[in-house]
Amino acid sequence: MKSFQVADFNAPLKEVDQPTPQPSGTQVLIKVKAAGVCHSDLHIWEGGYDLGHGRKPLSLKDRGVSLPRTMGHETVGEVVAFGPDAKADTAGLKVGDIALVYPWLGCGKCETCLAGDENMCLKPNSLGVYCDGGYADYMTVPHPKYLLNLKGLDPITAAPYACSGVTTYSALKKVEKDFNTPIVIIGAGGLGLMALSLLKAMGGKGAIVVDIDARKREAAEKAGALATVDGGAPDALEQLAQKAGGPIRAVIDLVGNAKTTQLGFDCLSKGGKLVIVGLFGGGATFALPLIPIKAITIQGSYVGNLRETQELLDLVRDKKVPPIPVTPMPLARANDALVDLQKGRLVGRAVLTP
Repeated sequence: MKSFQVADFNAPLKEVDQPTPQPSGTQVLIKVKAAGVCHSDLHIWEGGYDLGHGRKPLSLKDRGVSLPRTMGHETVGEVVAFGPDAKADTAGLKVGDIALVYPWLGCGKCETCLAGDENMCLKPNSLGVYCDGGYADYMTVPHPKYLLNLKGLDPITAAPYACSGVTTYSALKKVEKDFNTPIVIIGAGGLGLMALSLLKAMGGKGAIVVDIDARKREAAEKAGALATVDGGAPDALEQLAQKAGGPIRAVIDLVGNAKTTQLGFDCLSKGGKLVIVGLFGGGATFALPLIPIKAITIQGSYVGNLRETQELLDLVRDKKVPPIPVTPMPLARANDALVDLQKGRLVGRAVLTP
């Protein structure tokens, strides 16, 4: 089995050859068909997050991420074999089925996990982060319940649903009450384009998309944005107000840096909600008294749970949601994909195809 691992932070991925694992217990072995390259992979590769305000960066090593690590949390694979204890409960799967891997696992035992919110567990065990993921030919999944049958969806375009898909779906649900007005989406990368497609399928009026990259704004317009704004323009705030044509009640920030959160905060009307998804880094700059004065809600949104991921796949299938642009790349070019993402060269998603 071939895999590409983070052996040292900020160093090229290491190509590793090792025996193909055999599933034990409730594990399922899959042959990887597609593995999305996510912006979160950059943080794992780089080893941490910028917290801003002169504070020490948040180290992933301190958060329990050990090396070497095979990244890849947006994975689709073909079911190859079940462990001996998985045969009695195969979640409707059989050998040969193509399935999306739900990666946001917790301890599986606490109240949060038992309530179906493993992504919020205080002892995360996420695949491709704390356990080896999909930058490989083969991958083991702890239990069949974490494999969602694609039922005919294309593996390469479906892989991003495991992260960018369920992340934006969960964020959009947090502002669903404001779907009758234009919402603002900051960031037109893979997440932003995914959010546009899902917003339409969920019955939303539409979104004004903010990005500093003209190519990405053009991609957002092609994907159905009501309007776009250059976030770096000195009059970006005025443009947002003009193009919204009324109060802005919801902003989803898919970038998450000081400038984007400030713009999102400033453009909201009284009683509005700012949902922060992006992990770019930095510190908040908005004035604290304005939070109560404007009665604004600031909410973080971290991926989504297993139930939401199944809802998402059903929505994509039922509403025939168009996929975001993807750039398939051979597994051997995993390093190139990360560098392209880091340098902002990609529109949509790079997807590795072992």
